Amino acid sequence: MEHKNVYCQRRRCHSFLELKFALLAIAFFMLSHAEAYDPLDPTGNITIKWDVMSWTPDGYVAAVTINNFQMYRHIGAPGWTLGWQWAKKEVIWTMVGAQTTEQGDCSKFKANIPHCCKRTPIVVDLLPGVPYNQQFANCCKGGVLSAWGQDPASAVSAFQVSVGLAGTSNKTVKLPKNFTLQGPGPGYTCGPAKVVPSTVYLTSDRRRKTQALMTWNVTCTYSQFLASKNPSCCVSFSSFYNETITPCPSCACGCHNKNNCILSNSKAAHRTGINTPKKDNTPLLQCTHHMCPIRVHWHVKVNYKEYWRVKIAITNFNYRMNYTQWTLVAQHPNLNNVTQVFSFDYKPLVPYESINDTGMFYGMKFYNDLLMEAGPQGNVQSELLLQKNKDTFTFKQGWAFPRKVYFNGDECMLPPPDTYPFLPNSANANPITSLTMAASVLLVVLSIW
Repeated sequence: MEHKNVYCQRRRCHSFLELKFALLAIAFFMLSHAEAYDPLDPTGNITIKWDVMSWTPDGYVAAVTINNFQMYRHIGAPGWTLGWQWAKKEVIWTMVGAQTTEQGDCSKFKANIPHCCKRTPIVVDLLPGVPYNQQFANCCKGGVLSAWGQDPASAVSAFQVSVGLAGTSNKTVKLPKNFTLQGPGPGYTCGPAKVVPSTVYLTSDRRRKTQALMTWNVTCTYSQFLASKNPSCCVSFSSFYNETITPCPSCACGCHNKNNCILSNSKAAHRTGINTPKKDNTPLLQCTHHMCPIRVHWHVKVNYKEYWRVKIAITNFNYRMNYTQWTLVAQHPNLNNVTQVFSFDYKPLVPYESINDTGMFYGMKFYNDLLMEAGPQGNVQSELLLQKNKDTFTFKQGWAFPRKVYFNGDECMLPPPDTYPFLPNSANANPITSLTMAASVLLVVLSIW
């Protein structure tokens, strides 16, 4: 009987531990799942397409195309880096429009020396201005890819590769595996190569169709968590109806650079070479309480009878980096009724046709599409005019401020809701969402157990 009681107690304890771990997992999911999945661009990805254009005596010639189908996330300088692992003992005889970073050991070849003999080649784009005989369509942009929503024509890169010691037919070709993509840093995860219907091409006179001999695709998706453990931008708020300025949260982007920052009014901020970037893109930040490279400020500026006006300012605190082709995404319910945007280009993002509450802002070409390094010129500004919806419009409880903000595809840290500027006659607190409250209560209960 005593043995039975001990067994029951152990079983109950084991069941209790299982329940506790399950509840902890649910709480973690409730708190973090919203950031782990990007609902504003649910189909965004980078697709790498291999088209076998011809067979050779010992392999094939393929056109490799990299398409950036992400609406608001581009790949900036120093550009993309693509890698993979050969399935057998393939070599790269020649490349046009790109190059591998290493040749590898080609000592067993006596006459013709391959371009690359490594089993895991790493490929980069060529720089602009290379000789014409080294160019390929959509190549040679230093690896820079625009966001699909900003400039689809510049969201593609391509090169040609001649592969040897490989299969010479659809049945004998072995697909490369273990693809990697840096854009330019970490964050991308690539799936396996999959054979798809062959790409169809139109001749220049558009009267005849040809097709690739074989085609396979590789899809790479981005995770902000893999890219960095800390955010790369933060958001601050202000309004005409409250003198309080809600700053970015302290150490919003982590304070690991706190000991290596520069005061804006110090002599070091004006020394020669301060704006020279490092090869690893290590930032040199201006000393701030938030320690973020980028701050986005949203100011509720004016209230009209049928409209209201917002000013947006983006400030760069990184002395070593300027941002070309930058993008800013905001989510707010009144973005379904934008009347005018001044000095920024604007495009609604409607991933779900029934909801129109998200928009992408980006600089006008040759005017303000370049956000300069930290300093007097290191900011861009715009204003937007929105028409009120009388059924939903209010300045109460922080309604006038965005729900989400992204800069260059990474979500920015917003201030806590209870610190938002409120109307003078409103309560000084903002209700916490039921989801966050439920998760918080659950964690407290579990900690007591």
